[in-house]
Amino acid sequence: MTYVFLADGFEEIEALAVVDILRRCKIAVETVSITDKKQVTGAHGISVIADTVLSAADMDKANALILPGGLPGADNLQACAPLAEALCKADRENRIVAAICAAPKVLGALGITKGKRATCYPGYEQTLSGAVVVAEKVAWDGHVITSRGAGTASDFAFCLAEALGVDPASVRQGMQFD
Repeated sequence: MTYVFLADGFEEIEALAVVDILRRCKIAVETVSITDKKQVTGAHGISVIADTVLSAADMDKANALILPGGLPGADNLQACAPLAEALCKADRENRIVAAICAAPKVLGALGITKGKRATCYPGYEQTLSGAVVVAEKVAWDGHVITSRGAGTASDFAFCLAEALGVDPASVRQGMQFD
């Protein structure tokens, strides 16, 4: 199972484009509210109903943990201690840990970006603790994947599909990316 975590103030495109593309690639993905309520409201006032809540998600079975950005969504993700624990454990076990836009700051605060090539929304570079900061749309270094923002959400999702062992070429073509 792949999890995309939702906190109030999440960037809608960064979460939903990723979920949409991964599902088109036949990857099992669920949205996870970091609170005890399934309804989560994005940074632009779009409310969604998450598939599950953090307390019900089986973090040990997740092959990827994905953080969309947005504010205050990224701040809310960073303040969630159980999520931090799950991210650190996934990092230690070399499972995919991914974040986009402002959310790579969560990985930076946990030391997950140390020694890794990473990218983020411009202005957040200093939050990528110990990273080799790059200005690419998507940075994939081992099991850590980061991306710059809403305009790179599709690139981020296709990279995640690849990292999860799926060739996204036919999906890219079907969606008119190629």
